[in-house]
Amino acid sequence: MKITHFGHACLLVEIAGTRVLIDPGTLAKGFSEVRSLDAILISHEHFDHFDRARVSALMDSNPDATLVLDRAIAREVPESIEPTRIKLVSSGYKFDVRGVALETVGGEHATIHPDIPNTSNIGFYFTEPGLLYPGDEFLTPALDARILALPVSGPWQSLADAVNYLRLIEPPVAFAIHEAALTEPEVWYGLIDSLKPASTEFKVLKPRKPTEF
Repeated sequence: MKITHFGHACLLVEIAGTRVLIDPGTLAKGFSEVRSLDAILISHEHFDHFDRARVSALMDSNPDATLVLDRAIAREVPESIEPTRIKLVSSGYKFDVRGVALETVGGEHATIHPDIPNTSNIGFYFTEPGLLYPGDEFLTPALDARILALPVSGPWQSLADAVNYLRLIEPPVAFAIHEAALTEPEVWYGLIDSLKPASTEFKVLKPRKPTEF
């Protein structure tokens, strides 16, 4: 498996020739030129995870791709996308993308503030090789998460939240995502690396460069 981090929440996951793009939002860079996609997965409607205009353009330039997103945000789907190319899912839904098995997990975005209306959020779990992308909630699914995409910053979390979640899941490997709100993310990376479980390898992926797992 190869993973390319396009910044913040956007990942390209490549498994045995299948190519899946997750959460192409406004804070990510460089994903607009990605081709040969089989699916685009959207965890929730916030701008940093779902750039409607660029998703529409990606669907045009990747004619074999399916757009997968939560039923609760179906209203946000660009009208230019044919309904036959859209898969609406909810938490606990199992599906596959060209033979790659996935399951949706979670269901509700972490609370930002009681005065801000909450929204849905679904995470994505790749059964093999056990990659968990939680979106914007620290969900604790009963899954064998062997590789964790760890959110490290955001208005809904603290550094302690990220560390405690990493200790709870205790995956063999974790890598940082959701870092765009930080001016100096390396400070957070160093603290997380020093506080992580001893059995976990913590990685920071090079921007827009494929990393083998």
